[in-house]
Amino acid sequence: MKTEYDFSQAKRGAVIPQTGKTRITIYIDDDVLEEFRERGDSAGKGYQTIMNEALREYLNKVQPPLNEEILRRVIQEELLVLVNPRLVL
Repeated sequence: MKTEYDFSQAKRGAVIPQTGKTRITIYIDDDVLEEFRERGDSAGKGYQTIMNEALREYLNKVQPPLNEEILRRVIQEELLVLVNPRLVL
């Protein structure tokens, strides 16, 4: 080991940068965090991995909000059926 080290060219931060992930700080209720930790332990995974999977699953199930374009299309289709009952879309 050297008696002195030159840190003039050193950079702060992780040695290996993490790609595809972002470090954040959030507040989670204690009971929710404990449940994820228990589920992570029983599944043999980290609780953060379990939380990420749960969030991803939720995002895949949630339908996008109804916007003006979609609403107009639905109303037009319904009106067409009312005007011409034999028309099936």
